[in-house]
Amino acid sequence: MTKLLQTKRCGSAIPLVVVAIIVLLAMGVGLLSLGFNGRVYTARNASGIKARCAADAGLAMALYEMNQKLQVKPYNEGILPHAIEVKLPYSDQVCSYKVTGNLGSYVITSFGRSGQAQRAVRATIGLQSPFNDAILTKESLILKSGTTIDGYNSDDLTETDIELSIGSQSAAKDSVVLNSGVTVEGDVFVAPGADLDTAIKDLGATVTGDKHTGEQVTLPPVTAPPLPNKATDISAKGATVTITPANNGIYTAIDLRTAGHPGILEISGGDVVLHVTGDINLGQDCEIVVKNDATLKIYSDGDIVCANGSSINTEAPPEAAATLQLFATGTEAQFFDVKAKSEWTGTIYAPDADVDLYAGGDVYGSIVAHDFEFKAGGDFHYDKALKKKNTVNDDAVFFVVNRWYESPPFYYPHSKTAEIMPVIQGESL
Repeated sequence: MTKLLQTKRCGSAIPLVVVAIIVLLAMGVGLLSLGFNGRVYTARNASGIKARCAADAGLAMALYEMNQKLQVKPYNEGILPHAIEVKLPYSDQVCSYKVTGNLGSYVITSFGRSGQAQRAVRATIGLQSPFNDAILTKESLILKSGTTIDGYNSDDLTETDIELSIGSQSAAKDSVVLNSGVTVEGDVFVAPGADLDTAIKDLGATVTGDKHTGEQVTLPPVTAPPLPNKATDISAKGATVTITPANNGIYTAIDLRTAGHPGILEISGGDVVLHVTGDINLGQDCEIVVKNDATLKIYSDGDIVCANGSSINTEAPPEAAATLQLFATGTEAQFFDVKAKSEWTGTIYAPDADVDLYAGGDVYGSIVAHDFEFKAGGDFHYDKALKKKNTVNDDAVFFVVNRWYESPPFYYPHSKTAEIMPVIQGESL
């Protein structure tokens, strides 16, 4: 009887073992299937991401080419940028892109491919003024104690609620220094990735907006327009010299000296454009004065040095900051030491120059510099109109992406000789 019971116990264990084996096999197959599907999904997802990155790379290439076109003045639309099957370095990714439209409504369409994955992106682009910020530097920005930064609109002087920002493209320590009593009626920004507590040195300032990290913006070089070569300098020693549009041209230097009386250079009679290949020197009490019936653009390859009591300014400072424009166009390091006896109105675009600005009163306009120190006796007022007044033939403007979105590509140009005629969301471009 005991042997029979033992035999029955052994026999009943076999089905249990078989069931356990089947369950374990099912679990193993399930886990293997899950892992395999996960790997397939991950591979597809990675290929999709790589394809999207390739499409974005194509968009960046097209945007770069459009900005290169802007460097040639006068601007000519001509053939808009396009490319088929551009292989990206060190990868299996390729992209194709095309710019369509016309001034005011350019659209970039870009396709990316990685393996079998394809992605498409589109972007509308528009012009941005180099004076989109009140003050922008590549490195340091220093404001003296008690300075107020606010805004106005020379196109509508009744507008009071002006949005503005000041900042640096640097992430280094003390990139922006706000001394005691400084008031910024807007935002303060530094480079992406910066530590706000160290990059912005706040010694008791009031910032009504936000302190944040901002996007890096393009600061394109400026080239002086074609002008007649005068092969001489402009000098005034103890006398007054008048320049009109008939004198527009390339000069070796501007040299104003005091000889009993201060040397004065008057700009009169319309739009005056000067390209100075050397330095601009103003001796004590000497002046460059833009009369009420004129505007002045100076493209300077050298330094601007203003002695005590000297001045570069408008006759009666108007609200329009574009009346006086100074551009740094040198190939080596430059220094702009700009002074004004009273209020100063104008713009300075010198992304590779150190700029110091002194004035006996308030300043109206906008500054772009490598390093900037504000030493004026008054406050800084940003002219909002500088944001809107830009065309393709203006200096230092550049294209930026206004709107970006991704869309599934219904067509991808696989042939290098193919015409790029993508169809996205049912719309032929």
